[in-house]
Amino acid sequence: MAENDANFSLGRKIFFLHLSAYIQNQIIEELAEEEYEVYVFRDEAKLRQCLYKYPDSILFASINEVMKESAWEELLIKILDKPETSGVDIGIIATVSDEAVKLKYQNNFNPRCGYTVIKSDYAEAIKQLNHLLNGVNAKGRRKYIRLAMEKESNTTINIPIGGAFVNGLIKDISVVGFSCSFPEDPELAKNKLLTDIQIRLQAQLIKAEGIVFGSRMGGGEKIYVFLFTQRVDPNVRTRIRKYIHTTLQSRMDHEFK
Repeated sequence: MAENDANFSLGRKIFFLHLSAYIQNQIIEELAEEEYEVYVFRDEAKLRQCLYKYPDSILFASINEVMKESAWEELLIKILDKPETSGVDIGIIATVSDEAVKLKYQNNFNPRCGYTVIKSDYAEAIKQLNHLLNGVNAKGRRKYIRLAMEKESNTTINIPIGGAFVNGLIKDISVVGFSCSFPEDPELAKNKLLTDIQIRLQAQLIKAEGIVFGSRMGGGEKIYVFLFTQRVDPNVRTRIRKYIHTTLQSRMDHEFK
């Protein structure tokens, strides 16, 4: 276990290796809905590179998929025996109930994130995984994942001011709000309510309602912070959350391609 749990202020990255497509569709989306930062890998070598860069992360190994049991054991030994990745917390996912196998993994690897058997009761599996992830401080002190934009030109905002729409560039976004900048300062007052905000996330156009929480200077420009109101459609938050998850996975794939 990594010794600096108290320092995971932004949470921990959670990697799943070799999940079946069916389980992935059921589990990953639900965990993302719970605001865990989850990723899926299908290549052991790329995963090990990733763990070297993010040694305080969490790994769930789907031991009944792709590789033989001996290969799974060898991989986990390599990860846990290397000083650079010995702080990774391990969890085991199985699709077959086998007490002998379970006991062997528990004795040999002492998986701090448990041994979870996933068959058809996905609700119970998600409940168990949620409990295990809370136990290893997976979210840190944050409540929501904030996606920082990396100079994407297609993540913009339009806000109604004086009968016209003013275009801005989104700096970061979460399901509770976003920050943005404008070519010319629209001089928005704190607590100002905007009821027809248009948010473009690549090909998606989302409409929402928000309040100006405040502003700050950054990089020589004024950055405004908006909070969504409680009247925002839950579907809007779901779409934003899916965009955040998909973008993070895409960036991870690109980083270790």
